[in-house]
Amino acid sequence: MSRNALLPPATGAWQEGDPPGRRQWARLRSALPLESGGELPGARMAYETWGQLAPDASNAVLVLHALTGDSHVSGPAGPGHLTAGWWDGLIGPGRALDTDRWFVVAPNVLGGCQGSTGPSSPHPDGGRWGGAFPFVTTRDQTEAEARLADQLGIDRWALVVGGSMGGMRALEWAVSWPDRVASLLVLTSTAAASAEQIAWASVQLGAIRSDANWRGGDYHDAGPGRGPHQGLGLARRLAHVTYRSESELDIRFGRAAQEAEDPWRGGRYQVQSYLDHHASKLVHRFDAGSYVVLTEAMNSHDVGRGRGGTAAALGRVSARTLIAGVDSDRLYPLAQQHHLAAHIPGADRVRTIASPCGHDGFLVEVEQVAALVGELLDTE
Repeated sequence: MSRNALLPPATGAWQEGDPPGRRQWARLRSALPLESGGELPGARMAYETWGQLAPDASNAVLVLHALTGDSHVSGPAGPGHLTAGWWDGLIGPGRALDTDRWFVVAPNVLGGCQGSTGPSSPHPDGGRWGGAFPFVTTRDQTEAEARLADQLGIDRWALVVGGSMGGMRALEWAVSWPDRVASLLVLTSTAAASAEQIAWASVQLGAIRSDANWRGGDYHDAGPGRGPHQGLGLARRLAHVTYRSESELDIRFGRAAQEAEDPWRGGRYQVQSYLDHHASKLVHRFDAGSYVVLTEAMNSHDVGRGRGGTAAALGRVSARTLIAGVDSDRLYPLAQQHHLAAHIPGADRVRTIASPCGHDGFLVEVEQVAALVGELLDTE
C-alpha cells in the first residue's frame, strides 16, 4: 500500500454548503478583542443542543470538546458528521446528562473547523483566513463561548464539563466568571500547559509547518490534495502515541507485523498500521490550520496569567467542583489534577478514572465519567 494513499486529498474543514446535521450557528454581535492584541471581526460560533431550555434557563449544561473534537457530542454519523458523537453514551433520556431534565450545549471551539470561525473560514475581505488567522488563547475562546451563552439567554450554567483542551476552557470559565458556573467537572487537564506538553506540541506544529504544502497556512484554495496532509498525519501519529499508554500499546500490538506485511521488507508492524489509520481518519475530517491554531491556544493556557499565579486564580472558583484524572495518563499526569484540587475551594480529593487507555481514558470510560457527572448533578 502506498503511504500517500493513507492521506486523502481533503482539507478536513467543514465548508459552506455541507450538510448541517444538528449544527446551529450564532454570529457574535461585535468584534472579539484578543489577548494578543487587535480583534477578530464577524466571528461565528457553531454549536449543537439537546433537550429543552427551562423558562428560567436554570437547566443549562455546557460540554467542551478536546483538541480534535467538535460540537457533535452525541448522535450518529451521517449528514454533516463523519463520525458518531464522541461522548454518545453520556447524553440522552435516562443518561447522565438526561435530556428530559437538562439542556445541553456543545459549541465548536473558536479557531476550529466544524462551523466556528477558524483558518478555513471566509475572510471579511474575501478568500479564506488561512495564515492570517490571529493567535487566539484559551481565554479568548471562552470569551467567545460566553458571548454565545449570552445570545442563547443563559446567564449561569448548572454544569460546565470538559476534558483535556475542554478542561482548560472549563477552568477558564470557572475562574473568569465564577458566578456563571454552578458546578464544574474538569477531566485530565491542568492549570497551565507544562514544558513537556508544549514540547510535544511543538514537534507536531513543526511537522505541519515543514510540509511543503503548508504555504504559510494559505493552502485552502490551492486545489484538491494540495494541503499539508502529510504533515498533519505525522502530527497525529505523534500525538496519538502520547494519548495512549505504553502498556496498552504493548498488550494490543506488541511486536506483531501487520497482516501480510513484512517489516524487514518495507512492511509495517501492527502499531504502525494503527497510527497510520488514525492519521488517515484525522486528515479526512480536520483542517491542519485549525490544528495549529488550537495547539498554540493550548500552549498558551495558564489560568494564573495576570491573576497572581495559578493558585490565586484557582482560588476564585466558587462552583461545586470535581477534578478527575486517568491513572495511566502520561500526557496530563495525575499530579496536575492534584494541583487543581489542592487550590480550588471545596474540590476535595481527585477522582481517578481507571483505564489502560492513557489520556484518552476520559473519552473511552464513559460509565466512569457518567458517575462523576451524577455526583455533581444528583445534588441539584
